[in-house]
Amino acid sequence: MKILALETSSESASVALLDGERMHERSVAGSPGHSETILPEIVQLLKDAGLALGDVDAIAFGAGPGAFTGLRLACGVAQGLAMGAGKPVIPVGTLEALASLCGHDAIFVAADARMSEVYFAAYRRVDGALQECLAPACAVPTSVQLPPDGTWFGFGSAFRAYEKTLVPALGDRLTGFDASTPQLAAAVARLAAGRFLRGEAIDPALAAPLYVRDKVAMTTAERLARGGKA
Repeated sequence: MKILALETSSESASVALLDGERMHERSVAGSPGHSETILPEIVQLLKDAGLALGDVDAIAFGAGPGAFTGLRLACGVAQGLAMGAGKPVIPVGTLEALASLCGHDAIFVAADARMSEVYFAAYRRVDGALQECLAPACAVPTSVQLPPDGTWFGFGSAFRAYEKTLVPALGDRLTGFDASTPQLAAAVARLAAGRFLRGEAIDPALAAPLYVRDKVAMTTAERLARGGKA
């Protein structure tokens, strides 16, 4: 199985190619704000693996939540490549991909959403697979809550950006946290492989980013009220 994956909604964009048991991965240098920054990396990635785009079985992308521009880019590039090559697409949630990189079994993922907000979700690892316990959402750090039962380990960039407000808000059922910001394309590829085997790949035209925040801009007064800068 060969899965090409791209992820541009985290702090560092990356592309990856899962070829059987081998994983090839490349960082996207600079700002991943338009296709010119990511397409050359995909071309080089395929070259490094000795493959053509037509050799892959599906194209996966980090579907969000995340930065609006990054999500639109990832979805658009995945759709364009898939349509051109006649391949299906597999959207993968970025918070699930992040959770898959955490070694704990009860994982509360919290990523910096900018605008003084947090993207968060919760997953449990059962028989090696992640089960969603709390769907992705967005809130200010003081309003973020753990699932109602159990203890949880925190994972993600929000624990670095908002530690002083987020950690107290979550309370003593948070057993610890890791504020890592790993590249996610390889994790997206691995999760997509499982979806592909289960027949969950979709037509490229049906692919869409996952937005959990309706408002993508705030006034100066709103930013100041949330502790941001004018």
